[in-house]
Amino acid sequence: SRRRLAESSPRLLATMLALLTSTIGIDNGKGITPPMGWRSWNLYGANVNQPLIEGIMEGVATIKRPVDGVNMSLCDLGYCDVGLDDNWQECGKHGTGKYTYHSDAGFPLVNADRFPDFIAMTTKAHSLGLTSGWYLNNCICSDHCGSKKWSPDKPDEKTKCYAGDAAALLAYGFDSVKLDGCGAQLDLNLWSRLFNESGKSIMIENCHWGRTLPNATWCPWNLYRTSGDVRASYGSVVANLQTTVKLAQAGLSRPGCWAYPDMLQVGCKHGPGGKADPGLTVAESRTHFGAWCIVSSPLTLSHDVNNVTITNEVWPIITNKEAIAINQAWAGHSGSPFKESEQTVTHTWSEPLNGHHAMIE
Repeated sequence: SRRRLAESSPRLLATMLALLTSTIGIDNGKGITPPMGWRSWNLYGANVNQPLIEGIMEGVATIKRPVDGVNMSLCDLGYCDVGLDDNWQECGKHGTGKYTYHSDAGFPLVNADRFPDFIAMTTKAHSLGLTSGWYLNNCICSDHCGSKKWSPDKPDEKTKCYAGDAAALLAYGFDSVKLDGCGAQLDLNLWSRLFNESGKSIMIENCHWGRTLPNATWCPWNLYRTSGDVRASYGSVVANLQTTVKLAQAGLSRPGCWAYPDMLQVGCKHGPGGKADPGLTVAESRTHFGAWCIVSSPLTLSHDVNNVTITNEVWPIITNKEAIAINQAWAGHSGSPFKESEQTVTHTWSEPLNGHHAMIE
């Protein structure tokens, strides 16, 4: 079956295991500017399937609306990576290892009812001029595969699921990956080594909720979460934004290694957070988007791009070419507060640009 596609490629798995002895590096040419795209979790949560994701791909690539007098799609503006989040996997107790979504050999098992053909899905993305993102170290039915310590009698016990996942990602044709922090596969050096030396450049997101941060010489990923999940409420947006400050001031958000306070909640309401996701007003959404631009955050949409009513509301915000240009520019600092009021809860944020400052209050 298609869920076991990667198991038909033992040479690919052997290559992945061999790469684990190579040097660590993230010289993959990705994330030179803050990545832009769309990912499913903030609105859809676990309610995902292949037709939904393919419909989003079509909307991102083909729906064109006026932007400064010219009809443009979201991809024309840079939002060209469409990523699937959690709940693609076949949860259960598999094999003698009782893995929750891996086989005994370490390969990920796909829920074929929800996603009957990953190769067709990624091929569709590529035919539309998009890239396609996957999600690993899942939170739903998080797996213990990879938790065992290395031992000489079982040298592949710790690494087999890393290698199996990486082999599957390549076999299915994905171009980027979000590595969550729920399962046992938390070794970002291993992940980086596998993807960086696989022969294909893969955009890597570290989604360890701010628990695994870079330093001046170490950043084996292209973007990294600075916080827990953002909710569709203004208080949550501001709280997540604040987690970027110390990192920006320390110079730890930079080209190829971007601090990321989570996906955008623009146009999202009543998502997986339930009552915690009431949604943002237009003014709050505009400030949310502008702040993410100022701090050089990756810009990841999550709203229903095919919903005309929602799109009418958010289009002027997410297609603001001046704001996007500020986000994509780099002048040595990723943007942070430079002024704070003592009387009211007000911060003024700034990013240096060619001798000037872009600001939002």
